[in-house]
Amino acid sequence: MKHTAILIGCLLLVASAMPTPSALADEELIAFAVVTELPKDKRRVPAKVSLDGSVSDMMLLASDEMLSNLAWKQLETCHALKLAGHKTSEGFLVRTVRAIDGAMLPMTLQGIEGDCLLKKALEVAPFVD
Repeated sequence: MKHTAILIGCLLLVASAMPTPSALADEELIAFAVVTELPKDKRRVPAKVSLDGSVSDMMLLASDEMLSNLAWKQLETCHALKLAGHKTSEGFLVRTVRAIDGAMLPMTLQGIEGDCLLKKALEVAPFVD
């Protein structure tokens, strides 16, 4: 009887420490991205985004705070980014951003970034002389 009471007490303690489904929904996600097009509007930046090992085309959505971030101000095509934020129906809402080297991207995005850089170099090459 005493062992059962201790076991139930331990289970209740563990259950109370587990996050609730709403807490899990509020948890920030870490994502990696490669900017695929020159952004016309810095509030909505098209990118290839890797979340949980899968890559998809998404819009990176910036808040007013994010627009003042130096890394965000200098976004260009092929930039590699590490992001923290939330996935929404419109895209990925960015809370923090860090520009990273392409070698720090997950393998699923390294080829995409390499192809992007090659394409960018071929577009610029005719102007070099």
